Amino acid sequence: MSVETQNKETLGFQTEVKQLLHLMIHSLYSNKEIFLRELISNASDAADKLRFEALAKPELLEGGADLKIRVSFDKDAKTVTLDDNGIGMNREDVITHLGTIAKSGTADFMKHLTGDQKKDSHLIGQFGVGFYSAFIVAEQVEVFSRRAGTSAEEGVYWSSKGEGDFEVANIDKAERGTRIVLHLKSGEEEFADGWRLRNIIKKYSDHIALPIELPKEFHGEEKDKPAETEWETVNRASALWTRPRTEVKDEEYQEFYKHVGHDFENPLAWSHNKVEGKLEYTSLLFVPGRAPFDLYQREAPKGLKLYVQRVFIMDQADEFLPLYLRFIKGVVDSNDLSLNVSREILQKDPVIDSMKSALTKRVLDMLDKLAKDKPEDYKNFWKQFGQVLKEGPAEDFANKEKIAGLLRFASTHDASGEQGVSLADYLGRAKEGQDKIYYLTGESYAQVKNSPHLEVFRKKGIEVLLLTDRIDEWLMSYLTEFDGKQFVDVARGDLDLGKLDTEEDKKAQEEIAKAKEGLVERLKTALGDEVAEVRVSHRLTDSPAILAIGEQDLGLQMRQILEASGQTVPESKPIFEINPAHPLIEKLDAEPDEDRFADLSHILFDQAALAAGDSLKDPAAYVQRLNKLLVELSA
Repeated sequence: MSVETQNKETLGFQTEVKQLLHLMIHSLYSNKEIFLRELISNASDAADKLRFEALAKPELLEGGADLKIRVSFDKDAKTVTLDDNGIGMNREDVITHLGTIAKSGTADFMKHLTGDQKKDSHLIGQFGVGFYSAFIVAEQVEVFSRRAGTSAEEGVYWSSKGEGDFEVANIDKAERGTRIVLHLKSGEEEFADGWRLRNIIKKYSDHIALPIELPKEFHGEEKDKPAETEWETVNRASALWTRPRTEVKDEEYQEFYKHVGHDFENPLAWSHNKVEGKLEYTSLLFVPGRAPFDLYQREAPKGLKLYVQRVFIMDQADEFLPLYLRFIKGVVDSNDLSLNVSREILQKDPVIDSMKSALTKRVLDMLDKLAKDKPEDYKNFWKQFGQVLKEGPAEDFANKEKIAGLLRFASTHDASGEQGVSLADYLGRAKEGQDKIYYLTGESYAQVKNSPHLEVFRKKGIEVLLLTDRIDEWLMSYLTEFDGKQFVDVARGDLDLGKLDTEEDKKAQEEIAKAKEGLVERLKTALGDEVAEVRVSHRLTDSPAILAIGEQDLGLQMRQILEASGQTVPESKPIFEINPAHPLIEKLDAEPDEDRFADLSHILFDQAALAAGDSLKDPAAYVQRLNKLLVELSA
């Protein structure tokens, strides 16, 4: 291979790359050896891509279908070299892949950097390390590459010292694929050693499904060495998912996850399963420990690695799991799909529907097992992925009950405010005769835990779920029941506690409502079009008044979501409920001056709106009325 360069140019790194390089070099010093894992993983992906493209264009193999990765070293020159004969890169590929971070979520990633090395190293794990990890140990990195199917003179050379810029030039390269030469920093010479490299490969890359070769070492006399380098395979070189589960160690599963998930933290759980019979396929699915930055970008790349008869087909096949499980990583290897499968065929194949249904159930079972066996790990999972899982009941009617069992909520039972209460926990503590699951939505935990809507529930010792995520009201429009018990929004409609109210309670409520009919009519007149209805409340014990939502009306959360997205929000008016036993309501009832009565009614109405977390339609009018009242009281 000629190293004479032509058309040489010097280009600047994308700003994010500079920041990432600086961060990795200074934050990952305690785990330097991962550079080799990352570079081998990239080489493996290059081999997979060549196999796939060669299905349609066999000529890309250029007569060499024996794919491998070779790792060599030179102690005197202080270099480590990786060679692969995979797909390779052309000049445009090199500039794109090695000069920029072409990944969604980059801006978010950079925004979260703190300067704290320990914290930032976790962020790198969420983002992925990749090629740039080479600069953890190398003062200079050289890349020689040629894309399969191009001529020898279309080779490309890339070089950088990991600072502000990099060089790109054209070279002659006879073989397809990529060679990466790491010029080790002073103090990193330990990596230019066969025994050290062998151990790192066995530790991190044993699962790679193609041979990783090192020069064979000879311990006899110098004359016994062959003239040409002899190579030996140092990894198993077999696809991990094809091996029996009993033969795979936890550490191997964890390293394989880091390879397919582009992560360097261990997964929370995994499921390895082989299906035989009408359908034949193997799946290996992982639950990550941390959410990626692009989790909430529903259009971001996602999905499982798809293999057909152990041949890689595509990197992000999103047809095998529903969108609400987009955080799951792993592989699926099918014997029932043709090797020339395309994304269009995947979308129409009934085999895919069967596999999707089975894989979805397997993931939900895996999460259920995690929740039961490792509640602390599940708590971590919920913090990372809970809001995404809440998309499930709307998307997956068939598994609605299973998904509901995995949801976690804050509740009045736990003062910590953590979302740790399952629906099974809730029903296990339900009052005798309770046939409903009660909940309240709001903007924040502080707001809902102090809501007047909870007063009667506290009095009777009934637990209420407190839902404060933006998605929650939308979720509850699809999640109508669990285990035969209906969900009831305690702020919506006319509250009916069923058997939890005694006959005496119901009789007393009817009598009070009848006695206050005159006050209710006066309030309707005073508030006019601002309310849909005025009535005596059964919810309140301490507060004077409250706003309830009509049965068919949108709640505050949904109204805000629609407004934020620029959609028209259907007009609705609240129901104004009063607590006739409250001193303020008693004074209001006794107020003879109708103008003063109207002012006091509007103040109570606006205060009820504020307590519900809503904004006032006319804040200035509220302030004027309040000031007027304060002046009267101080006179």
